[in-house]
Amino acid sequence: MFDEKGSRHRDMNWRDRYLKWSKKWEWERESIKKKTREKIYGGIWGLIWMRWWKRKWLVITSPNRQKAKPAQLFYYFCFSYSFFFHKAMPPESSHKSFTLTMLHSTNKYHPLPQPPTTQTKPNKTLKLKTTQLLKMVRVKEAHVVTPSEPTPNTVLALSALDSQLFLRFTIEYLFVYRPGPGLDRSSTAARLKTALAKALVPYYPFAGRVRAQAEGLGLEVVCRAQGAVFIEASSERFSVTDFQKAPKTVAQWRKLLSLYVTDVLKGSPILVVQLTWLADGAAAVGVGINHCICDGIGSAEFLNYFSDLASEKCQSLGASASVDPKPVWDRHLLNPDNRSEANPAMHGEFGGVPDLCGFMNRVTSRLKPTCIVLDERRIEALKRACGGASCTSFEVVAAHVWRSWARALGFPKNQTLKLLFSVNVRKRVKPGLPEGYYGNAFVLGCAQSSAWELGERGVAYVRGVVKRAKERVDSEHVRRVVELVSESRASPDSVGVLILSQWSRLGLERVELGMGKPLHVGPICCDRYCLFLPVTGERHSVKVMVAVPTAAVDNFHRFLRESNSWPNHNLFLSYVDLCNYSVLEK
Repeated sequence: MFDEKGSRHRDMNWRDRYLKWSKKWEWERESIKKKTREKIYGGIWGLIWMRWWKRKWLVITSPNRQKAKPAQLFYYFCFSYSFFFHKAMPPESSHKSFTLTMLHSTNKYHPLPQPPTTQTKPNKTLKLKTTQLLKMVRVKEAHVVTPSEPTPNTVLALSALDSQLFLRFTIEYLFVYRPGPGLDRSSTAARLKTALAKALVPYYPFAGRVRAQAEGLGLEVVCRAQGAVFIEASSERFSVTDFQKAPKTVAQWRKLLSLYVTDVLKGSPILVVQLTWLADGAAAVGVGINHCICDGIGSAEFLNYFSDLASEKCQSLGASASVDPKPVWDRHLLNPDNRSEANPAMHGEFGGVPDLCGFMNRVTSRLKPTCIVLDERRIEALKRACGGASCTSFEVVAAHVWRSWARALGFPKNQTLKLLFSVNVRKRVKPGLPEGYYGNAFVLGCAQSSAWELGERGVAYVRGVVKRAKERVDSEHVRRVVELVSESRASPDSVGVLILSQWSRLGLERVELGMGKPLHVGPICCDRYCLFLPVTGERHSVKVMVAVPTAAVDNFHRFLRESNSWPNHNLFLSYVDLCNYSVLEK
């Protein structure tokens, strides 16, 4: 038996605790309901205030009055919720952490309205880094630049090579110049616009618009002096040191050419030039040119002419220098003659290969840009490993990079791989094309081998495959390609393909624009397409830029440094990758 008083005492304690817990639960439940109502009402008021502010004058880091982003909508909600229900806002000292600014129509910054601060227990503050909301590039102004003199009002037909399906995109160049003491921003921008207007006189098709022909499969240029686009911008995020290594992501430099053309046939400008002033006073010039108008050689000729005008070299050398070389249109020279039917089976660049490994997923997942520099001594060592003086720099470097890329990505041994590269045909066709022809005058050379052969048979074998692919391009080969692309709209397949383009011999390093030799010459975006770029001050060196999957980056660099690719183990290959370091193996 137990004590009745003690038992009753214990029962009362239990009941007291139960009543206490139930009252506490009711209080918490009412509190939750109250908070829920506050959130709902705050959200409604936030939407109302968001619409009103957006129509009036509040813009959060958006000088172009673009549609509010999710992060901006979130802050609208937080501000409205805090304003109406007296929730604490971030203190004045933390405003810099999330860089909220109220931009008036006069482009003057105004202080933030201070919310009530009567709460003794403020909520958690919203902490956003400055780099998250600060724009990489701010566009100051954009102009349409027309030719400085009257130009022909006409419609020009493009050639069969110009009208190829895989060329309907924009070639994008990026030039970076060191800061200079006499580099005045306003005068430099005015000088570039004046030079661009002058350059559009002999190159007047660059001021036109590309469209499809009413009859047939070809393209044509409507020349009405519609003009090119010149953009002036500034950036507080980039400095000249950012371009001495590979970008961290594929599209890190995308905003350095803000006008991104996705469809070149919908009335978009053929030529876009953007001058961006960097944080340290340096300058970056992004250039976009419709690939249907010209190839790499033609675009380099135009850019060098534009550079001479901007540098006032033409005025110092006389009037004759401004028209030498004279641009030549003559696109009919590369049209089909319909003499015979071309067989696509004879051209590996247009044929497909079996996909044994999910090729596109393998080569496009989580790409990381990388930049590899090969100087003259290392290229000569590769030549000796491949057979001596008969080898060209392009052959040995292309073979070494293709082989290292194939091994790093770990393809199945029986997977067929192809290396596609452009071959200039200006001197290969009969008769040759006239000097100054700036249209697309290249066809694709196709080197083909299995993954096992690329990995096991050495760089000398791969160089031979590349050489034979280049030698197959003759006048008859070009004629068959012209017929294929004009009649059957043949286009290269993507499976098993690494595309390589050589920019190192175009003369892009001479594009000074009155600001000295460019520190960096390359593409706006570093993608899975491999580019051979010039190295300023080192005429015989080559910079190789390509993006590879993250999982293959280490292997790609290891195979490039592998000793069995070189005749002497003591030779080394220096490279700079996106991790911002150099590896020197002596």
